[in-house]
Amino acid sequence: QLQASGGGLVQAGGSLRLSCVASGGTFSSLNVAWFRQAPGKEREFVSGISRIGVNKNYADSVKGRFTISRDHAKNTVYLQMNSLKPEDTAVYYCAAASSPIMSTYGKAYDSWGQGTLVTVSS
Repeated sequence: QLQASGGGLVQAGGSLRLSCVASGGTFSSLNVAWFRQAPGKEREFVSGISRIGVNKNYADSVKGRFTISRDHAKNTVYLQMNSLKPEDTAVYYCAAASSPIMSTYGKAYDSWGQGTLVTVSS
């Protein structure tokens, strides 16, 4: 079970850190990703991290601004979001996949958190 948190209201240029905490299972053996869905838009991939945390990938729209990391001891994956823009406004979801192949497609992920809302004001 995944629990996402850390969303909120922030002004453009500000920062937020999202957390995805896993309970039960073997979280450390799963690839984890963040997706987001803005109002009226399709869900899109934001960032992913491999099981051991070495490999990371980002959507072009967030490269250089967002950083994904994980803490195995805490069963947590983080998404540090800096220089936020109004277009980053969305519900952010974390997801975990048992497949060893990192994917940017939502269908590749087996478990999903409930989402946390990020609102960036201009």
